[in-house]
Amino acid sequence: MNLFKYFRDVVVDELEQMAAAGGLPSRLDTSRVAVEPPRERTHGDLSTNAAMVLAKPAGMKPRDLAAALAARLEKNAEVTGVEVAGPGFINLRLAPAVWYARVDEILRAGTAYGDSDLGQGLAVNVEYVSANPTGPLTVGHARGAVVGDALAALLAKVGFKVTKEYYINDAGGQVDTLARSAYLRYREALGEEIGEIPEGLYPGDYLKDVGAALAARDGDRWVGEAEAVWLPEVRRFTIDAMMDLVRADLEFLGVHQDVFSSERALVEAGGVEEVQRTLEGRGLLYTGVLEPPKGKTPEDWEPRPQLLFKATLFGDDIDRALKKSDGSWTYFAGDLAYHLDKFRRGFPLMINVWGADHGGYIKRLTAGVKALTEGRGELDVKICQLVNLKRGGELVKMSKRSGAFVTLREVIEEVGKDVVRFIMLTRKNDAALDFDLVEVTEQSRDNPVFYVQYCHARCRSILRHAATETPGISLDAVALAGADLNRLTDSGELDLIKFLAEWPRLLESAAEAHEPHRVAFYLYDLAAAFHGQWNKGNDNADLRFLLPDDVGLTAARLAMVQAVAFVIASGLEVFGVTPVEELR
Repeated sequence: MNLFKYFRDVVVDELEQMAAAGGLPSRLDTSRVAVEPPRERTHGDLSTNAAMVLAKPAGMKPRDLAAALAARLEKNAEVTGVEVAGPGFINLRLAPAVWYARVDEILRAGTAYGDSDLGQGLAVNVEYVSANPTGPLTVGHARGAVVGDALAALLAKVGFKVTKEYYINDAGGQVDTLARSAYLRYREALGEEIGEIPEGLYPGDYLKDVGAALAARDGDRWVGEAEAVWLPEVRRFTIDAMMDLVRADLEFLGVHQDVFSSERALVEAGGVEEVQRTLEGRGLLYTGVLEPPKGKTPEDWEPRPQLLFKATLFGDDIDRALKKSDGSWTYFAGDLAYHLDKFRRGFPLMINVWGADHGGYIKRLTAGVKALTEGRGELDVKICQLVNLKRGGELVKMSKRSGAFVTLREVIEEVGKDVVRFIMLTRKNDAALDFDLVEVTEQSRDNPVFYVQYCHARCRSILRHAATETPGISLDAVALAGADLNRLTDSGELDLIKFLAEWPRLLESAAEAHEPHRVAFYLYDLAAAFHGQWNKGNDNADLRFLLPDDVGLTAARLAMVQAVAFVIASGLEVFGVTPVEELR
């Protein structure tokens, strides 16, 4: 149960009763009424802004409305204290029984604690990675892969129907360059001396295997043929080989996408022409001349008529070209076709996870989606900033074109899949992230993945020791739910339980904001609270989790420990990370 939603309903119910009694105008809009944790925990357990947001439409002073509402709330059996603070906030303190009930709830739900129907089955498409199929994935691609995968899991956990998708950019000039690069390696595999890789082609050694495979399949069939003859087949063969490599890398990272969509297939099926017909039918296309791009001098710029989309009607800064002056489609046109296709496949909510170099593209595509779906489709783009790969503080350089890059697979082989996944979520996606190959494996509080995993391992260790030190206590989660939780009276124990109770709210707020990194922050803070309570037992023997001479208190504390383990495991499950049973 989301305790904060529950008490919001309590507050709204009291407001409705006040209106029914004539103390408030009827039919007040309560949509902005919120119940949240107070900014300072010393102020109470819950805080509501009800009086602040309703005072003006109610024709009352905020503190007067707050006082009237507070008088009603303090009669609630679950509330032990009410205080009107500042300009009209109401802070509530709850009875311990409310918190003990949350432990019972966690133990019965297990890692499903916090699952909800917030999304109500709404279909959402999360498109991520979508790297050009020109080589293996790098550590830079890993961030988008992990953010997208965790976001998809987070949305599914709170009731959305999620489809995870990869868009294969296989229709642009870069795949022709890739095919020419692979053809060179094909000739090399047949024994030809190719010398230096020409400027502009992909020099990576990974294409040697592609060339060798093509030579093994086709022999010298393509030698001496004109490019127009061999290019289509070599391009198809190479793209397939690169996508096999990409899928293998994603599998190694634990990413499993549901759909792989081809740009080329969409274009060949007339998807771009459909965009043109749709926009023309709504009067949103015209032939015109754009202003020169910023930074261009008149000598660099030749104004030419183009087919333009009225993007400014939908929030963009300028109108955008659908066709180039030579009549060919722009990349933008292809992207519009893809998003129209997603919408027509039944996805009113579309989330794209992009790299840092795509930030300037968001406005035009958002405008296009609004126009094509007549406002019924929603697009949210999450930009993942750069990952600075380091080793002991020293930057590890990479360059995809030169072939001197560090692959995602190499990083996973060195530090492990779970470390990569967790660390990629320890910063907000639009902030740059330092990934130090040394620091991420250190066993210290400064390493969040270790600190959180240590929390889970410590919980499991306590429960294992309990099996031998207190054999009279059943360690089954449901059996522990029957413990006398009233014995948990230490302030640190209550604070820990209160923190656990925030998990459902955290999940829903993170899902609504499309920000899975919030889960990492929560898990770290939960781990800190748990480790802090453990350390109190080192200073005061009465606060240890295992007290063989007091079976009742031990059972209550083990219930709390199991609840912590479940919530940590639930969060790691969202991240696609396996919780460890013990650390070595």
